[in-house]
Amino acid sequence: MMPRKTEKSLVVGLDVGTSKVVAIVGEIQADGSVEVIGLGSHPCRGLKRGVIVDMASTEQAIQRAVEEAELMAGCEIHSVFAGISGNHIGSLNSDGTVAIKDKEVSEGDVDRVLDAARAVPVAADQKILHVLPQEYVIDNQGGIRQPIGMSGVRLEAHVHVVTAALSATQNISKCVSRCGLVIDELIMQPLAASFSALTQDEKDLGVCLVDIGAGTTDIAVFTDGAIRHTACIPIAGDQVTNDIAVALRTPTQHAEDIKIKYACALEQLARNDETIQVPSVGDRTSRRLARQTLAQVVEARYRELFSLVLAELRRSGLENMVAAGLVMTGGASRIEGAEELAEEVFHMPVRLATPHGVSGLADVVSNAIYATGVGLLLYGSRADSNRSLSASGGGDDFVGRLKSWFRGEF
Repeated sequence: MMPRKTEKSLVVGLDVGTSKVVAIVGEIQADGSVEVIGLGSHPCRGLKRGVIVDMASTEQAIQRAVEEAELMAGCEIHSVFAGISGNHIGSLNSDGTVAIKDKEVSEGDVDRVLDAARAVPVAADQKILHVLPQEYVIDNQGGIRQPIGMSGVRLEAHVHVVTAALSATQNISKCVSRCGLVIDELIMQPLAASFSALTQDEKDLGVCLVDIGAGTTDIAVFTDGAIRHTACIPIAGDQVTNDIAVALRTPTQHAEDIKIKYACALEQLARNDETIQVPSVGDRTSRRLARQTLAQVVEARYRELFSLVLAELRRSGLENMVAAGLVMTGGASRIEGAEELAEEVFHMPVRLATPHGVSGLADVVSNAIYATGVGLLLYGSRADSNRSLSASGGGDDFVGRLKSWFRGEF
């Protein structure tokens, strides 16, 4: 019988996605790194476009994924860091100003200035999910990432505020609590994915993260090391599957298999002599079709998706600030030809990211479909070490910066 892991050192990420629920268990090592010790995944039919539409089947999928992760990790899971996505997520940049109490910035001053910055008008059916500091300004001296201990009279904060629909957050919380679990924190999925998919250099240079899942395509834009813009487009992998099902007249489940095995996002990559077997609806016999026919359908949808992302990037006004280009992750980004098509549409470097930053079952989770799950794990481990550090009053710049990052509405 293996010894039970101590509660303190474990952290769990729960990615409730449109196509699957993933639970990843990590153990925080003495040096703060995370070792993945358990992974559970279960198909989920209870979400449409990132939002729960069927509580019972979502709950069942969460239960299964968590049980599988518990078995593999040899531990019991009590609380999780859960991701949330969907078209209802809104974001805006805001700022706040306060007078510095004792001529030197204390943690209290930072809390007050973030409270001032979060005082933005939010619709009654929305709640604030995150207040993410971008930079601080002390007496007109800008670009400060960690203000605690600095002298001055006036402290300003520029922040990125993320809001989510109250009903959507409550539904996820309900599903999770019905499985006997507590949510440590709800995290916007593109923010979580950025922890596992992006490097610090990319965030500093300027980068656009595009996480293409089954139901939603999540976008996060970073410049100067801070998040500047977030958005969610309700078109993703499921839309592609649906197009294939309609165009090739084949049941959705077969369309999904065909997409995974044969789809290609650039028609010119499919050789004209390649054919694929397509099952028909009902008990008709299956037929053979050119792979190029399939590629035409898929390319049209991906082109549309990329042009929507580009429009969103232009609307944010940051199109010329993303020197590091575009980073794609998520299950639907793994399709052949997606990178080449994206480079053609965006005219910037594109790379496909697999999650990094964890050890243990790293080879299992280094797959773009786990980007959000691993990101939630990394986010959770940092939030956790923050809690213990804030108790022991840890000092350095990095810790302070993290503390200020995670001060959302938890």
